[in-house]
Amino acid sequence: MAPKGKVGTKGKKQIYEENVATLKFYTRVILGANAIYAAVNLLIFYITDTIGNHIDRPVYVGSYRSMSAMAKPVFAEDGSLVDGGIDLNMEQGMAEHLKDVILLTAIVQVLSIISSYFWYLWLLAPARALHLLWVNFLGPWFTAESPSAPEEVNEKKQRRQERRQMKRF
Repeated sequence: MAPKGKVGTKGKKQIYEENVATLKFYTRVILGANAIYAAVNLLIFYITDTIGNHIDRPVYVGSYRSMSAMAKPVFAEDGSLVDGGIDLNMEQGMAEHLKDVILLTAIVQVLSIISSYFWYLWLLAPARALHLLWVNFLGPWFTAESPSAPEEVNEKKQRRQERRQMKRF
């Protein structure tokens, strides 16, 4: 059952604390995936330089830095919190997509220990981006009806109503 009433809003301090916790969690995800990947490749396969080093690091760095820039708080001179930054846990926000990219990269990186073919799963990121582009922008633009047809109908209805009103007087 859905709660009744207005949805509560978050305060600056709560947003700041949740952003710190979110960034800490994704730092641990990145470091954990890299540790597992490096340990297995170094200790078992004796490989130090793999394709994963060249693909995942820029993705991790770019996504994490974007998230941390979005969540950057602003403090006053006296140390009080002025702005907590953008809420990283907001639904349908850009941070949600960045978190998905980090998680997808971590999963693919760890699975690529089993087989290099798992790197192809990373193609899910551009596929998702194309899907969002189609659903939010291109699809509605291509399927939109021309605005001239409904206006003509409205004008006709308006003329009929005016004639009926004139007949009544």
